[in-house]
Amino acid sequence: MKWPVMVSRWSAVRQRYANTDDSGQANRQEPGFARPGRVRDPSLHGILWMDMTWVTGRIAVGGGIWNAENMAAVARAGVTHIIDMQIEFDDTALAAPYGIEVLWNAVDDDFQPKPPEVFRRGVEFALAALDEPGTKLYIHCAAGVHRAPMMALAVLCSLSWSLPQALQLIEARRPVVDFADVYVQSVERFVQEYVAARK
Repeated sequence: MKWPVMVSRWSAVRQRYANTDDSGQANRQEPGFARPGRVRDPSLHGILWMDMTWVTGRIAVGGGIWNAENMAAVARAGVTHIIDMQIEFDDTALAAPYGIEVLWNAVDDDFQPKPPEVFRRGVEFALAALDEPGTKLYIHCAAGVHRAPMMALAVLCSLSWSLPQALQLIEARRPVVDFADVYVQSVERFVQEYVAARK
């Protein structure tokens, strides 16, 4: 299965955060990440997939990192900040040797409503990261199907995307995502509060 890395036309606000051009060409800055990258883990005598999909030029969504070799691959892709949504594993120690900042924003994938604080922590971290020049953000959970796309949706909406546009973008870039209604409703509630608080 291919994981497309595509660039489309952005508004001026989105372009500031996405760091893309108007060429419509695939982003070539992340070699090996247009589709899952194979990372051998000798301790498991097998192949692990570093599953990362760039939804914009600076924001990627995907699955768990789990080990030092995968973290090295993430660092080589230029990632400077990580939002780790998985309750199963904290990336902080793995990221430290590369100077990658991690927000461990652990939530359970239990198909229950998520409180606004979960999104607020992630959005504040993401906006601070993306305000720095040359940074790239990786949002992940264990499989990159529920929790990470949910958080990416909140981040894009905080960058002035409408909810339907953000949903469409994430689903187009990463077809494996599964937006549970309860998670989308949680993001929608957060976005309403977030917009109201900024007025």
